[in-house]
Amino acid sequence: MFTGIVTDLGRVKQARRADLVDLTIATGFDTSAIPLGASIACSGVCLTVVAVTLGEFSVQASAETIACTTVGSWEEGIAVNLEKPLRVGDELGGHLVSGHVDGVARIVERRPEAQSVRFVFETPLGLAPFIASKGSVALDGVSLTVNEVSGARFGVNIIPHTLACTNFGTAVPGQQMNLEVDLIARYVARLLGSRTEGV
Repeated sequence: MFTGIVTDLGRVKQARRADLVDLTIATGFDTSAIPLGASIACSGVCLTVVAVTLGEFSVQASAETIACTTVGSWEEGIAVNLEKPLRVGDELGGHLVSGHVDGVARIVERRPEAQSVRFVFETPLGLAPFIASKGSVALDGVSLTVNEVSGARFGVNIIPHTLACTNFGTAVPGQQMNLEVDLIARYVARLLGSRTEGV
């Protein structure tokens, strides 16, 4: 489990593609403290650490992960938002994020707005009902508040700190990001659907 508060901006050092995608990611984390088998959210995708060396770690992505996320398109040099898993007693600064990506959202607009930057995203239609104004989403692992919703599109504001510390700083229209809808919204929708089906 994660919070959507990115604590390092890593970079893909190597990407190897076969049945699995093998990624080596350079990081500012103390890699001596990362055990094999640990989970790290990599741009919102919970991946398992399979190797660790000084200043970098390696993870693998399965066919299912590749199909549902942007991981399959990652190349050497791409910026990756990183977050270690939440520990009991840690501050929950963002919102509960599982690292299980629901789909891919596309940036359709980026524009300055006062001291922040407004991004407008378009989401797959099947995920649109889970996104509500003033609700939470995770985009590439960043916990954000939704400003407004219009059909399959929604807007978020990114403050200067987030621009500087995540891959939002270089994000451009047309770019895709991993989207995880709010965990609570997902279960509420499931419960409401079950009640309707039982009527």
